[in-house]
Amino acid sequence: MTVEQALKENKLFITDYHDVLLPYVNKVREQKGRSLYGSRTLFIYDDEALRPLAIELTRPPVDGKPQWKQVYTPGTTATDGWLWKLAKTHVLAHDSGYHQLVSHWLRTHCCTEPYIIAANRQLSAIHPIYRLLHPHFRYTMEINALARQALINAGGIIESSFAPGKYACEVSSVIYGMEWRFDREALPTDLISRGMAIEDPSSPHGLKLTIEDYPYATDGLDLWAIIKQWVTDYVSHYYSDSSHVESDEELQAWWTEVRTKGHGDKKDEPWWPNLKTTEDLIHIVTTIIWVTSGHHAAVNFGQYAYAGYFPNRPTITRTKMPTEDPTDEEWSHFLDRPEQTLLQCYPSQIQATRVMAILDVLSGHSPEEEYLGEKLEPAWETEPMIKAAFEKFNGRLKELEGIIDERNANESLKNRNGAGIVPYELLKPFSEPGVTSMGVPNSISI
Repeated sequence: MTVEQALKENKLFITDYHDVLLPYVNKVREQKGRSLYGSRTLFIYDDEALRPLAIELTRPPVDGKPQWKQVYTPGTTATDGWLWKLAKTHVLAHDSGYHQLVSHWLRTHCCTEPYIIAANRQLSAIHPIYRLLHPHFRYTMEINALARQALINAGGIIESSFAPGKYACEVSSVIYGMEWRFDREALPTDLISRGMAIEDPSSPHGLKLTIEDYPYATDGLDLWAIIKQWVTDYVSHYYSDSSHVESDEELQAWWTEVRTKGHGDKKDEPWWPNLKTTEDLIHIVTTIIWVTSGHHAAVNFGQYAYAGYFPNRPTITRTKMPTEDPTDEEWSHFLDRPEQTLLQCYPSQIQATRVMAILDVLSGHSPEEEYLGEKLEPAWETEPMIKAAFEKFNGRLKELEGIIDERNANESLKNRNGAGIVPYELLKPFSEPGVTSMGVPNSISI
């Protein structure tokens, strides 16, 4: 297959950490026992799975040396094979850092804080939207405070054990400025923006996935639709006319504060949704609930299952590639003892065991956790329409349980069934047992 044909058939995909990481490469390398590159990884989809084709690693100019850049492929020789293993180790460390600092901390924990603070400042406790969102804000401020004390703090677990080192929070902040947009926190828009789906009115949920066997997207879109239907039923009961949305002073003050103070540096961006109609309110609230429940469950509760065995997801690389300006001694050592070169590149024992322990904690559930669609709020008991809508919500979530079980049992779905493949259970609403242990929590509480 030619490159042109692969592009035309949507067969080529890329994981691109080049522009984000390149400005930090030389800074990170000044820290003892750390290496970093700007990286791009090219994949091909062969109708069963994504397979890596090539990895590009780049080091900017330093100490009078010009930029260094090299592309690695699986190759055909033993030397190529070991270099490929090392290149993959570097990229996995980049991906692990991005996952923890952006997909997890930034997009869920961090960016949810403005919604919570503004809701508590601007919405009364009996406001219907406050009551709807309140279960999804449970314990988030507390767990974020703990994270700032012991996880993302200076010299903490993230800085000591993940690729960006002491620049971890700075990288997260820079990516927030470059990439974060409220409108792309909605799952359908996120998938489209990443090229993983296109709009298609004839397809379920109005989207056609670029890769149909994409467990996060297929299960996630079903869960998104169920959440949206519940929010639609709820909001439509209290806001039967769009004029009620515009005239609700508390609601307008809440959304204004989220935009202008909570995300003040982005307050003038054109992509912020307006809050003028019932449909606007439904979309905004659905997005917030999705981020705090489904998105967080997907990026948090599988961490130990997927990354507890650290060679599967190394979080840091301690040495450069053997082909980057090697001395004769370094190159000879690599040729004689390639496995030792790989072990020296991996995280140290203390780094690996520390990460394993924290991932085990993060992947666990509190005994008093509250789950999506499980608990009817007391105020809704007296509202027959809301009570009925919630019971429908609960029923749809139970249906999704069976649908996900069927998908995981389908042998034609290679990304969720087969030898050595972990069934995808991160978005099962009430799963027990399973990768998530319990289900999809309402809120970001761990």
